[in-house]
Amino acid sequence: MVGLSLAVLGLLAAAMALAWAVQAWTRNAGWVDACWSFGTALGGAVAAVWPLGGPLSARQMLVALLVLAWGLRLGLHIAERSAQGREDVRYARLRQEWGAAFQARMFGFLMIQAAAGWVLTLSVQVAARNPSPGLAWADLIGLLLLGVAVLGEGVADWQMRQFRRDPANRGGVMRRGLWAWSRHPNYFFQTLGWLAYPVIALGPPDSPWSGAVALSGPAFMYVLLVHVSGIPPLEREMLASRGEAWRAYQRATSAFFPLPPRKPQPSMSAQP
Repeated sequence: MVGLSLAVLGLLAAAMALAWAVQAWTRNAGWVDACWSFGTALGGAVAAVWPLGGPLSARQMLVALLVLAWGLRLGLHIAERSAQGREDVRYARLRQEWGAAFQARMFGFLMIQAAAGWVLTLSVQVAARNPSPGLAWADLIGLLLLGVAVLGEGVADWQMRQFRRDPANRGGVMRRGLWAWSRHPNYFFQTLGWLAYPVIALGPPDSPWSGAVALSGPAFMYVLLVHVSGIPPLEREMLASRGEAWRAYQRATSAFFPLPPRKPQPSMSAQP
């Protein structure tokens, strides 16, 4: 399996090298996220269907289709947004901070992203290698989880796109639909989708480490989105650009897990 892991890592590194060239040519680093989505999906599909001396199983094909469906939807969404010429605020800030060293540092940053995508493909690989014969209830639950996640993320993205298209909302804060329950519902559903693979991996394990490896995908995605490259930089940008409106949104709305909106607390009157 070492050869497979190295092949997938090489594929992802090539995809992110291409992403670097695209963003350098277009002067829009938002394209790298589309390339990462497509590349990670392709790497995951390769990891799922890589032959191991026998015919492809129905589970291998199912897992490959799931990861491709996830990557295709996300990649096309980001590509559509990038084609409008608006660079993601996170990359715009890095461009400003890194200055003349931006392109060199961006290449190294994208190689780190390739490694991150490779970590995610490990859970896909383990799910596809579940040796249980035929498809079982766990495969159906995994399919439903991925379906709900892709649908939920798509709805969240559509709601935000509609909000931004209305000139009256310029400079405002989206607080309707799924965004009334979570400040980042797209991140929640993206993490939820990666839970499909440990569920599908349930069954006789190939090794004592299979369960931990299968869970590495959703755990790693959660850490990335909630604590590293997702919520923290985006929240800083929104606080800088939206100010008190965003603080009010933070007080009323869960950051990640969808929860009923909190009612504003009444102000305390001064005591005599």
